[in-house]
Amino acid sequence: MTASTSSGTTTGKLRVLVTDEIDPQGVELLRAEPSFIIDERPTRPWRDLLPEIGQYDAVVGRSATQMPAEFLRAAKRLRVIGRAGVGTDNIDLREATALGIAVINAPSGNTVSVAELFFGVTLSLVRNLPRAFSSMRAGRWDRSDLIGTELQGRTLGIVGLGRIGGEISMRANAFRMRVVAYDPYVQRERFDVLRVECARTLGELLQQVSIVTVHTPLTDETRGIIGARELAQLPRGAIVVNMARGGIVNEADLSAALASGHIGGAALDVYSKEPLAADSPLRTMDNVVLTPHLGASTAEGQRNVAVDVCIDVREALLSGAFSGAVNLAGVERERWQELQGALVLARQSAAIARALLCDRGAPSVEQVTVHVGKEFSGADGLVTSAAAEGMLAAITGDDRINLINARARATERGVALATVPLPSPDDAHAVRVSMRGNGESITVGGVAVPNAAPRLTRIGDFKVDVAPRRTLLVLTNADVPGVIGRVGTVLGDAGLNIAEYHQARMTQGGNALAAISLDANVTEAVRDKLMSLRDVRSATAINFGDAPGDPPSETSA
Repeated sequence: MTASTSSGTTTGKLRVLVTDEIDPQGVELLRAEPSFIIDERPTRPWRDLLPEIGQYDAVVGRSATQMPAEFLRAAKRLRVIGRAGVGTDNIDLREATALGIAVINAPSGNTVSVAELFFGVTLSLVRNLPRAFSSMRAGRWDRSDLIGTELQGRTLGIVGLGRIGGEISMRANAFRMRVVAYDPYVQRERFDVLRVECARTLGELLQQVSIVTVHTPLTDETRGIIGARELAQLPRGAIVVNMARGGIVNEADLSAALASGHIGGAALDVYSKEPLAADSPLRTMDNVVLTPHLGASTAEGQRNVAVDVCIDVREALLSGAFSGAVNLAGVERERWQELQGALVLARQSAAIARALLCDRGAPSVEQVTVHVGKEFSGADGLVTSAAAEGMLAAITGDDRINLINARARATERGVALATVPLPSPDDAHAVRVSMRGNGESITVGGVAVPNAAPRLTRIGDFKVDVAPRRTLLVLTNADVPGVIGRVGTVLGDAGLNIAEYHQARMTQGGNALAAISLDANVTEAVRDKLMSLRDVRSATAINFGDAPGDPPSETSA
C-alpha cells in the first residue's frame, strides 16, 4: 500500500499580504527574509480580496480587514494570519482552526500603552479635567466648581490580573493605592509578587473598591460580567473603567447606573458596537470619559505589536513554530523550543504505529492514547495534537493537517484521543503512542531528551534504539543468519545510505524486527525487492519528509 500527502509547504517563495497600515519596522522584518515576497496593500473590503487571497501563505493585519469563513475558505494556501494587536474578533477563529490556519496575535506589545491610558483617563475623571477643558474653552474660570480627589488612598479593583492588569497594579502601587484583584485563573504567587490582595469572588472585590477596571478577554464567560447586579454591588460613587473588550461591561446597565447617581463616573475605550452610536446616552454625560479605542494607539505600542506579530509569523512560516497561535493550546516561546523533540517523537511514533497497523490489515484507527513523561506536563494537549497530526498526515489527502486542526480532524473521523501521564521518573522524557483499530493494537514510542535528537526505543513488543531521519524502514523477519546482509545489499544497490540499523528479537530463532534509519526515501520498487528476500515477512517504510512539518508517507506490505 502507498499513501502520501502534501503539508501545504510551498515550493519557491512564500507570499505574505500586509495590510491595515502595519508599522514599517515589523514589515521590514518580513522583507529581510529572502524566501518571502511581501505585498503591502491598503485596507480593502474582504470581498475585494477574494480574487487574489488564494495566492498568499500568510496575512498580517490589524482589525480593519474582516476575515469571515468565506474569505478563509477562498485562501487555499493560507497557513498563518498575524493580528498586530490582542483581539481576533475580525477573524472567524472556528473556521481558521478547522482549516488548519494558525491565528497569531501580539498580546503583550501594547501592554504599557493600555496601562498608561488607564491612568490618563482615571486621573481625568477624579480631577474633573474634561469639564475643566470645556469651561476654559468657553471663557470661564470655574475653579471652585472643579474640586477633584486624589488616587492615593483609594481602593482599585482589577478584574483580570494578566499582563495589562499586572502593569496597572504596579503603577497603582506607585500612586499608593490599595489594590485588590480577582482572577480565578492566576496562581496566588502572582498576587504576592505584584503586592495585590486576592479577592475570592467578583462580588467580594466589587463591595470594597472605589474604582474597578476590567482586563479580561471577551468570552462567553466574561460577556456582560459587569451588569446591573454587579454595578449595584459597588459602593455609591464608584468609577467603572473598561479598556479591554466591548461587551464585558453592559453599557445599557452602566448608563442607567450613571443616570441614577449610584455610579459616580466611567471611562470607556471599547464598546459592544464600534463606532459608538451617535445617540448613545453615554456621549452626553459629564461624568464619563470616552475614547475611540485608543488603548494600543501609541507609536511605541503599534511598533511593538507589529514587531512581535511579524516575528511570530516569520517563524511559523519558516519552521512551523506556532507558539504564538491563539487557536492552539500554546506554550511560551522558550518552552516551545524545549518541546520540539517531544512533538517530533509523537508525530513520528503515530505515523509509524498507523503504518504498521495498516500493514496488519487494520487501516481504520479507533483510539489513540498518548503517554507523556512528567517533563512534558502542561503540554499534554500539544503533544497529543502532534500525535494526531502524525496519524492523519499520510492518509487524509489534505494539505492542511497540522497542529492547529489535527485533533479536530481526528475527532471528525471518529478517532478517540486520550492523554495519560507516565508517573515513573525513568519515563520523565518519554512519549509513547498506543493505537488501536479493527481489533489490532500497537505501541510505538521513545525518549526526547533536551539538546539531543529524539530516539525510538519501542516498536510494538520490540525494544529498539534508533533516531529516525528522513525515512524509517521497519522490517519483520525470521531470526536466522544472513537476513541483515541481504537487506543491506538491496539497500546499497538502491543507493540508500544506512544511518542506523537496529535488530531486535524476542527469542533466538523466533521473530525479529529491524528498525533502519535511512537518509533517503524507499520507493515501491525497493520495497518489492526487500519483500522478495528469503525470511523477510513485512517491510514498511515511513518517509518523514525533508523538513519539520513535512508529512510522512508510507510504503508497506
